[in-house]
Amino acid sequence: MPADTQQAPGVLTDEELNALDAHWRAANYLAVGQIYLVANPLLTEPLRPEHVKPRLLGHWGTSPGLNLVHTHLNRVIKTRGLDALCVWGPGHGGPAVLANSWLEGSYTETYPDITRDADGMARLFKQFSFPGGVPSHVAPETPGSIHEGGELGYALSHAYGAALDNPGLVVTCVIGDGEAETGPLAASWHSNKFLDPVHDGAVLPVLHLNGYKIANPTVLARLPESELDELLRGYGHDPVHVTGDDPAAVHQAMARAMDTALDRVAAIQRAAREDGATERPRWPVIVLRTPKGWTGPAEVDGLPVEGTWRAHQVPLAAVRDNPEHLRQLEAWLRSYRPEELFDEHGSPRPQVLDCVPDGARRLGATPHANGGLLLRELPLPPLEKYAVPVDKPGATLHEPTRVLGQLLEDVMRNTADRRDFRLVGPDETASNRLQAVYAASGKAWQADTLDVDEHLDRHGRVMEILSEHTCQGWLEGYLLTGRHGLFSCYEAFVHIVDSMVNQHTKWLRVTRRLPWRAPIASLNYLLTSHVWRQDHNGFSHQDPGFVDHILNKSPEAVRVYLPPDANTLLSVADHALRSRDYVNVIVAGKQPCFDWLSMEQARVHCARGAGIWDWAGSESGGEPDVVLACAGDVPTQEVLAAAQLLRRHLPEPAVRVVNVVDIARLMPSEEHPHGMSDFEYDGLFTPDKPVIFAYHGYPWLIHRLAYRRTGHPHLHVRGYKEIGTTTTPFDMVVRNDLDRYRLVMDVIDRVPGLAVRAAAVRQRMEDARLRHHDWIRVHGTDLPEVADWSWDG
Repeated sequence: MPADTQQAPGVLTDEELNALDAHWRAANYLAVGQIYLVANPLLTEPLRPEHVKPRLLGHWGTSPGLNLVHTHLNRVIKTRGLDALCVWGPGHGGPAVLANSWLEGSYTETYPDITRDADGMARLFKQFSFPGGVPSHVAPETPGSIHEGGELGYALSHAYGAALDNPGLVVTCVIGDGEAETGPLAASWHSNKFLDPVHDGAVLPVLHLNGYKIANPTVLARLPESELDELLRGYGHDPVHVTGDDPAAVHQAMARAMDTALDRVAAIQRAAREDGATERPRWPVIVLRTPKGWTGPAEVDGLPVEGTWRAHQVPLAAVRDNPEHLRQLEAWLRSYRPEELFDEHGSPRPQVLDCVPDGARRLGATPHANGGLLLRELPLPPLEKYAVPVDKPGATLHEPTRVLGQLLEDVMRNTADRRDFRLVGPDETASNRLQAVYAASGKAWQADTLDVDEHLDRHGRVMEILSEHTCQGWLEGYLLTGRHGLFSCYEAFVHIVDSMVNQHTKWLRVTRRLPWRAPIASLNYLLTSHVWRQDHNGFSHQDPGFVDHILNKSPEAVRVYLPPDANTLLSVADHALRSRDYVNVIVAGKQPCFDWLSMEQARVHCARGAGIWDWAGSESGGEPDVVLACAGDVPTQEVLAAAQLLRRHLPEPAVRVVNVVDIARLMPSEEHPHGMSDFEYDGLFTPDKPVIFAYHGYPWLIHRLAYRRTGHPHLHVRGYKEIGTTTTPFDMVVRNDLDRYRLVMDVIDRVPGLAVRAAAVRQRMEDARLRHHDWIRVHGTDLPEVADWSWDG
């Protein structure tokens, strides 16, 4: 034990120390009980094999450290009157957080059958990692949680997201030393350069170094303390250390560290809020070093356990079959002296609860961890203010995201006082044509500025950092604590957060089944700079597959929209920003795009999700010979150009044009809430006519969504085939066989009777593709007939 921990003066009286230690021991006892016991929760009789669960699941190693943090957070919350939230980062800390929630009473308030007595304790123990029970990690079911225990790497960014625009909140974030090795966590240390001490709350990281992951040592735990301090100071933090294995000394050191850190936080905020200080502060971080599996078995089967990787999960693995393991488990449980901690009814004794704060200040009861309770309606202005005029389809062009940026500017302006809307993205706000928002709010920035910098703002609510992980974590933490936001990203690079959106979608699916969890604002993605207009950046920037990834997830929670023009983008964005408990993915272009629908038409079309554009086809009220379908802005333009070519060169076939905005409409109604019945689908696409579908992304997704439909054998999909390079815009669609000429050829190839009769037209289409190939290699631009094309319908 370091000398400073031994010799530093105590800040706790003996009475306070004993009360904190009693609470900590009680939490440790409850954590062990959850992992092992199915009966005899108070050890009122000698432990027998049948008292032990048949399958031992859970993780002990991190639990004592988490219990220590929770116990000491209780103390400072109560003594200082703090509003606080804790993000528990270690992957499987469920036993500790559940134990503390049960002790403070928030668990019983949430789940009345888990009473604070012996019967409730037995149910608490049995349900843990048990069929029909609760997970082994901190999860949506856990009161006070906003962070799934399996989301290793995102705890700190979630904590900062929770602190944004919450000036009275202290967010503690416990970071496991395994989690600290991840790239997302490493990037999120830089969040302190974006935290405004005037309008935001504080984040107090607690780096919990217990030495090991599942089977290997952890990097930061093996660094010399001086080197670790240099690293943390380089990140902009001042470290405060707590190290040891003697409970009394560690309690004193932890109390001293908490007081020191929170005094520094208060001083930073006071200087910024009252004295006008503008220099970037150095926020405290607590470095907590305790043994892995602290207070557990020191040795099992002749091998060391406490303080080693063997304490990670279940230190005594054969309790039912090995009498020595059973004896050790009982000795371990009794070492916490449960008779001192719980009365004869199994309720916590007063000393155990002495440090616990009251009401909503309890960590398991804070409304900030159930953000829907705090959520207010977003003040969205009427769309007519931003709608582009459309007297006839295809007569004008606009950049859809630039039009949306004007709406977002006013949303930002309308929330200036309440500060509950943020726009996040990886350095792409202006690139994605959303820069109008800067007129209402600049970019959050606490680091140094230069004269050449633009739109940097110490109090800004536009968040830009070149880390998609951090952007996602910020926004998730912001939404989960009751606010609104939008994540704008290049389409190809949003894949970086695939695993994060997995977890958030799972979170939403579970919370929908928890009546005590209030709905939160949806996680909204705007994906632009998309595959078809990344011709200048090349193959590396061309990937439309995030939609495929999203549509694999829970149908009740995911939505995907491909608006074809500016007004449909406005309508879709308005819907997404008003929605609750969804992951909404909007894919829209930033380049000039033809305006197809008026605002009124766009509202109706988006509400329908998919519909016939009768003005674009040639059905004349009869049954079509072929359906040209499209989803996405560039595919829509190519389909309309193909329809125009057919009208000019091959007017006989009756062509129906169908545009799809809501891609889930293609799914059966029993598989997705937005899906169509077979009757609706057949009415739109026909059961037996060829359907040529021009799709924004990978073509097999459309086949997967529609494979059960009657007309699926007649469905032919064109889309991105993973053929990309640096080239011209039109060459991208040609290379992937999505171009207008190829679509006309597809019609000729698939409509019965046309192959012979329209052979000359087909040849002209093939010749146009060959002319395009030669033209761009000489001129570097698209064919004039393509570059200057307009809709003349």
